[in-house]
Amino acid sequence: MEHADLLIRAAHVVPVAPRGVLEDHAVAVKDGRIVAVLPAAQALERFEARVVVHLERHALIPGFVNVHSHAAMSLMRGLADDMPLMTWLRDHIWPAESRHVSDEFVHDGSLLAMAEMLRGGVTCVNDMYFFPEATARAALRAGMRASLGVIALDFPSAYATDAGSYLTKGLATRDQYRGEALLSFTLAPHAPYTVGDETLKRVAVLAEEIDAPIHMHVHETAHEVAEGTAQHGARPLSRMASLGLVGPRLIAVHAVHLDDRELDLMAREGVSVAHCPSSNLKLASGIARVADMRKRGIRVAVGTDGAASNNRLDVMTEMRTAALLAKGSSGEADVVPAHEALEMATIEGARAIGLEAHIGSIETGKWADLTAVELAAPETLPCYDPVSHLVYTAGREHVTHVWVAGEARVVDRRLRAMDLDDVLARAAWWRSKMAS
Repeated sequence: MEHADLLIRAAHVVPVAPRGVLEDHAVAVKDGRIVAVLPAAQALERFEARVVVHLERHALIPGFVNVHSHAAMSLMRGLADDMPLMTWLRDHIWPAESRHVSDEFVHDGSLLAMAEMLRGGVTCVNDMYFFPEATARAALRAGMRASLGVIALDFPSAYATDAGSYLTKGLATRDQYRGEALLSFTLAPHAPYTVGDETLKRVAVLAEEIDAPIHMHVHETAHEVAEGTAQHGARPLSRMASLGLVGPRLIAVHAVHLDDRELDLMAREGVSVAHCPSSNLKLASGIARVADMRKRGIRVAVGTDGAASNNRLDVMTEMRTAALLAKGSSGEADVVPAHEALEMATIEGARAIGLEAHIGSIETGKWADLTAVELAAPETLPCYDPVSHLVYTAGREHVTHVWVAGEARVVDRRLRAMDLDDVLARAAWWRSKMAS
């Protein structure tokens, strides 16, 4: 018999790529990677595993990929609600950040976020925030995969003084953690309204030099587009294109206010969209034209944004909301069907951040980043189609097990790699400090 570290047998295995459901199958894992996906009876004959997990009432799926978040902002959850984006930022969030953001703040806030995300089946987060080295330490402590943004802004913060120092510090963090299998990096200029032309040109060149995605807020609100057009004489996406940023490396976060020509440009250039429907709704930013994007072949992945504007880091809610909003806004019930919504929460996110060869589907050779969702509760029965249930019926409360690179991170709904009491105590300490 062949030896494996882990053998997971599930009632339903949903590989995502290829589409479909494999009934009573098993996934064999060795050295953190998937070595076989095969019928359960064959798996038990072929493999002798150190750990065997039987999931008789579950769907086993790839771990969710949260394609856009500001993890540390979990410490600002509910700090300022029910107001438009720029009021929220200028009058509440930016002042709070100027008073409190530090290496310790980012580390503790990221730990809190990762505890929430892991419990909800998220195995990888694409993050953008100050002090990315603190987020890196939190991710390694949590045992969670993270794509970290080398942030760039043209105004000072507790982290850096100017655009050059942001990039220098971020690239140094990238060099420091280059050998960590759980970590990867993007270049993350915040937005067209906070980053000038020279910095954006430098980011475009750097992205080519280090072969990195560009993770950036784009056309989130109508106000942003109008203000950018007045200031620069061109709409933000057009300005970005003239500076060399619009291409297959770009992850355009939000992308709410786009006209047909801009959608055509994004399709032609292979841009990915990070769709954050709950954040867009809560801040009244608008509804992204996801149906029109998908018809043009634009890659769309789902993200949560930060807990300060959502207020949940719940990818299962985001994929359901994305599917429903696309149908409601287009008047077409067959837009973004369940299998496509699940792809938006898994493989499409992996493709956007350049990790599709390693995560995002249950395929031989990929890292064993896996999530088990129980489909046996009254609210999930009867089950005719597991994929439909994953998108429209189940929620993160039905996630029971999570593995990252074959290592158990959640077992029977309990975190394994993190001291939850410590995480909660840190959150309580920051709440007291910020409230005072």
